[in-house]
Amino acid sequence: MMKTILAKGYLWLLLALLYSPILIIMIFSFTEAKVLGNWTGFSFNLYSSLFSGGMHHSLTNAIINTFLIALIAATVSTVLGSIAAIGIYNLRSRQRAAMNFVNNIPIMNPDIITGVSLFLLFVSFGISQGFTTVVLAHISFCTPYVVLSVMPRLKKMNPNIYEAALDLGATPFQALRKVILPEILPGMISGFILAFTLSIDDFAVTIFTIGNEGLETLSTYIYADARKGGLTPELRPLSTIIFVTVLVLLIVINRRAEKQKQE
Repeated sequence: MMKTILAKGYLWLLLALLYSPILIIMIFSFTEAKVLGNWTGFSFNLYSSLFSGGMHHSLTNAIINTFLIALIAATVSTVLGSIAAIGIYNLRSRQRAAMNFVNNIPIMNPDIITGVSLFLLFVSFGISQGFTTVVLAHISFCTPYVVLSVMPRLKKMNPNIYEAALDLGATPFQALRKVILPEILPGMISGFILAFTLSIDDFAVTIFTIGNEGLETLSTYIYADARKGGLTPELRPLSTIIFVTVLVLLIVINRRAEKQKQE
């Protein structure tokens, strides 16, 4: 009995530590106080300012750049990661294990090391840093996560259905499009959402590859804003919207996965 109480208490304490900062931001997004923690009454003014264009022009540009970079990086990394996962899956066991190990290295590698290495790579090739380098950097560290998302779907797939499609007259591309892609589609969607979220969240890699051309993303804007001694109030409703959107997507994906298991 005592062990159960302690285990549940530890679990709730851990959840409180993880989610209380987010909850505080969500609560204070419904007040127009400029300082977080100063409640001046319930208000939707920050949300109206966020959607009516009343916030700073630089923040608007940072939001647009962040989501545009995330959309491009997630799309490209989903395509590359899915193709790579199919290729790795069709290798021999030893080669597959070696490639899975190589794929896991960028995931386990600290972000700051990845950022510095990409910075040195772009400098050595004389590539001017800006929007393109940030997109390429995000694609490079998002692709391994897509491979990890797609690989379990390939392992669950019946390997004979691809050969059966070829025996029935389908070309390899037709078999890939009509047999394999529908089987791995849930993994591709999960990989896309994961890559999109990682791209929005990234700071360490972005700060090393963003250059000095005035390009800003949400993470670099928040960093620069915090160094000035405070945060733009509109960041609170923006953070709340992003969190709720990701939470809803995760709930929908998990429910779809549960339904597929039951079927």
